[in-house]
Formats: sequence, structure tokens, C-alpha cells
Amino acid sequence: MNTPFNAKPQLTLLTIDQIEQVHRYALLILATTGIRVDSPGMRALLAQQAGLKADAGDIVRLPGDLVGWALKQAPGLIDIYNRSGELTFRLGEGRLRFGIGVTTLYYQDPLTDELTPFTREHMRQMVRLGQRLPLFDVISTVGVVQDVPPQLSDLYASLEMIANTTKPLVILISDEHKFPHVLELLEHLHGDLGRHPFVIPYFNPVTPLVMNAGTLDKMQSAIQRGLPVIFSNYSMAGMSTPITPAGTLAVLLAELLAGLTLSQIIKEGAPVILGILPAFFDMKTMVNFYDPQSMLLNLACAEIMAYYGLPHCGTSGSGTGWGPDLLAAETYWMNHLTYSLMRGGLAPFVGDTLTSKAFSPTNTVYVHEIIDQALRFAQGFQLDDEVACLDEIHAAGPGGNFLLSPSTLRDFRNAYYSSPIFPRWSMEKWVEAGRLEAIKRLREYTQRLLDDLQAPEDCEDLLVKGEEFIRRI
Repeated sequence: MNTPFNAKPQLTLLTIDQIEQVHRYALLILATTGIRVDSPGMRALLAQQAGLKADAGDIVRLPGDLVGWALKQAPGLIDIYNRSGELTFRLGEGRLRFGIGVTTLYYQDPLTDELTPFTREHMRQMVRLGQRLPLFDVISTVGVVQDVPPQLSDLYASLEMIANTTKPLVILISDEHKFPHVLELLEHLHGDLGRHPFVIPYFNPVTPLVMNAGTLDKMQSAIQRGLPVIFSNYSMAGMSTPITPAGTLAVLLAELLAGLTLSQIIKEGAPVILGILPAFFDMKTMVNFYDPQSMLLNLACAEIMAYYGLPHCGTSGSGTGWGPDLLAAETYWMNHLTYSLMRGGLAPFVGDTLTSKAFSPTNTVYVHEIIDQALRFAQGFQLDDEVACLDEIHAAGPGGNFLLSPSTLRDFRNAYYSSPIFPRWSMEKWVEAGRLEAIKRLREYTQRLLDDLQAPEDCEDLLVKGEEFIRRI
């Protein structure tokens, strides 16, 4: 009997030498070009803690030994809890994790594709949809709520998120001045956010190489509360980063290492999740988009973070297409199939479309189907004497069959993927059903889900308590 093992697919992009080469590029950028630090408080902290002073343009140059120190301080594993205080997953190990959302302005109707401004009710429904679909591990801020006073939009969005799911939350705040109030609201509803962290604030610098004051001030507020934070950047190759993938990777990695270093100066051992959203910029149409090389850069960053021993947050392939269509499908499949082969990361932004200006529940449901199959692919299969079924092959013999073989009877329900949306019809069955289009079935399935969404038991209590808090503000 041989030793059981799994035959698992593997995808490797960079060698160790190449990773170290990109790392040297990033260190060179930080030590010579430097970063602009717009926060006076952060500049003072850099001077006090690290002896680094900004020049007249607020440029700070980070030495390589300081970056190396920061890499050693940051934890490689981050425990993420749900709102009930239960450990949900440990970021930095295990399979890739997924989430829905990302601050869209419009909602796309699942049946008609009609676009309407994103409302509080849309937020409520989409958060519940993310709660309903089991392979979405986190809920990110889905949209910018526009049917409330603008100065209160972030507060109402965060209230609907915490009230309508128990899953971990990735929060993106549009108005940086409201970030402390959002944390106060969540603390008012839940208590100490740092004890069993289920809230993960998301921050990004201004590429290229600007650590803007709003990002740094919000990072300090979150880190001081003991929250894990995502520090991620967004490129538009040919505009905000060099048009070459290597140049884009060098700039974006330099920014990530700068963000990591600043986070550890704020608090040694602060849990930080790093990642990039490597888009391109079409100079003809003035539209940003994901290209196959975007997926390569996403994988490169994931491999570099694994080399550092840090958790990774990457792209979800969203934003492409005009709703639930072939354009979106090809990007989602490429992104999730390749990224699922990486371990310990997070892809938190599924569901947006039309260059990330609209949110599509139909896309969200379809991508859940993609994720299910991508994870199945990434698992590989068992390979040993037992599952080789040699005794069954011998018993069946030439010309036999395996319909009643022990392995068939044991495994037939779970041996292959079965879609909850698309049945396996013969040609005759499809013609009999009226030549149904797959997109029509997907739309109808999505609408049925939306018609049957449930709220957590404490939803109404949290809404009442949260609205009272917001009225006081």
C-alpha cells in the first residue's frame, strides 16, 4: 500500500531570485525617490520613532533596514472572527477567501439591467445576499448610499452592514472625516472591536508614492483599536504607474512596503494585509480595466507576500463588462481560477460592473458558481491504492461497467460538480424547455434568491440602536 497524497495543481510565476530582484527595486525606490507623507502627525511620529525627517516637499526616504525591521514585526497569520465572536478563518493560511462589494454608485437590476442610484435598501439586500451565499467569507462595503444625507452616507451604510450579516466586514469609507464616527457607531453596537476582530478597514495610498493624510490618519485610528487593516493600492498602468508590468509591480510594491513600515511605527505587531489591484488605463477610451497581465501581477504580489510571510489581499476581477455578460465572465474565470491556486489570501470585491460604477447581484450569484468550481479545481484529487479502484476494475473486467461498484455507490452524489443554477440537459430536453437561454435562468435564479433573503435575528434591534446613535451625531 502506498502513502496517500493529493495530486494538486500548482502555479508558480516568480523564482526566488526574481522575487528578491523586485524587492530590491522597491527598496531602491523608497530609499532614493522616497514617499510623500501628507500627515503632519505621521511625519512627527517618523521623526520621533525612526529619526526620519521629511524634506521641504514632505518627502521621506525609508532606509532598507527600517523596512526589514517592519517585515519582521508584522504577523504572518491574522485571526478573523464573525460578529458573534467565533473564529471564522485565519488569513495567511488555508484556501483563498472571497467577499462581495466595493463602493459602487449604481445598482443594476437583476432582470432588466436597469441602473438606479444605490440606496439604503440596495445595501440591505446585497449584504443579505452575501450572507446567504456560503462561499463569500466577508462582506465589503457594497455601494455608496445616496438616499440619505450625504454627510451620513457612510454611517448608514455601515449600520446596514453590521445589522444584516454576521460575517466579517471589510469597510471602505468614502468621507475620511466620518471614519472615527463609523468606528464609534460599530463600537456602540458591538462593544470592543479589537477583542475578536470582525471589522477590517480598507485603506489605499495615492499612487504613485503618496501617503495621503486621510489614509494615514484612518490607519492610526484603526490600528490603535487593535483592528487588522488592509493596505492596498490601485494602479492604472500608463498613467499612475509605468506601462510595463515590471515597472508597475516595482512602484506598487514600494508603496505596500511603505504602508507596512508606517503601520509598524504606529504600533509594533499591527496586523496588516497587503495587496494590489493592478489595472490598466486605455488612453483611447479613458477607461481603466483588467488585462491578463493584471492577473499575472496579482499572482506575483501573492507570491511576494508569501515570501515575506504576510497575508495577501488581491483582485476579484470585478469591474469588467456591462453586467452579467461574456466580457465579465472571461475576466472572473481567469482571475478566480488562477488566484485560487494561491494560499492564504483574500479576494474581497466581487460583484461590481461597468468599470466598478454599478453593482450587479446577478454577477455576484454567477461568481459564486465560479468560486465553487475554482476551489474544487484547486483541491486537486486523491491519488493512492484505495481510490485507484484496482479491485473494482478487475471485478468489472473488459466490457463491464461501474454503475453498482462500491466507489460509485459511495461517491456518486459528490464525485462531480452539480450547479444549483444550470441543469445538465440533453439537446432534446433543452428544445422541450423552449431553448432557454442560460442568462435568463441565471437572472431568474438570482431574483428568487433576492425574494427570499433573511435578516439576522438581532437586525431590527441593531437598526434601532444605530439610528439613535446617528441622530445624535
